[in-house]
Amino acid sequence: MTARTAIVTGAARGIGAATARRLAADGHAVAVLDLAEEQAQATADAINAKGGRAIAVGADVADEEAAAAAVARVAAELGPPQILVNNAGILRDNLLFKMSAGDWDAVLGVHLRGAFLMSRAVQSSMVDADWGRIVNLSSTSALGNRGQANYAAAKAGMQGFTKTLAIELGRFGITANAVAPGFIETEMTKATAERVGVPFEDFLAHAAKETPVGRVGQPEDIAAAVAFFCSEDAGFVSGQVLYVAGGPKA
Repeated sequence: MTARTAIVTGAARGIGAATARRLAADGHAVAVLDLAEEQAQATADAINAKGGRAIAVGADVADEEAAAAAVARVAAELGPPQILVNNAGILRDNLLFKMSAGDWDAVLGVHLRGAFLMSRAVQSSMVDADWGRIVNLSSTSALGNRGQANYAAAKAGMQGFTKTLAIELGRFGITANAVAPGFIETEMTKATAERVGVPFEDFLAHAAKETPVGRVGQPEDIAAAVAFFCSEDAGFVSGQVLYVAGGPKA
């Protein structure tokens, strides 16, 4: 595999951290991007300790200037990025009648605006190389989920955004695909369990029971799917949404 420079957003922990580690193991230089650089540093340090090459970058992906500056820094320190994984996301769950406009805007801002700004910022280096991989993190919640009107809308939007990127950028050797995880054991799902007042072990057990393969997903399950879309072998796969959920979804 040709070594590339990759950016993974929301990579301080969970799916993002696992993806950053996997891409580094595949030989790529990785920019571990998260809102707080000191939190991203732990992931970068773990990669470097294993002989990889990584830097931590702190940036708010929903901020236009911050996103552009982050990409410029990565290009200067690691080389022009040719792989982008838009994983950054937040939760502000609530039923529709309780959801504030601020909670709606925050979720759409990080997920959709962030993916747009980062993708726009990296496309020139991909076009110059006549090669690029953009992978957007969607979710099974894109199909609808109680208490997640904002998150579901953002993740459904990621799928439309992905397909449009595939159409626009394909002639430049750039593919765009989406991975839609099901229930994954992360700090985010742990926080959800705490919010609804359910012990996390019970939360996991219920999710496993509802999953055909009989277990919940791990961040590494998603990282493996992302790694395929980022590979040389995936050059004829674009505009796709892959549900990684332990069973059929869509």
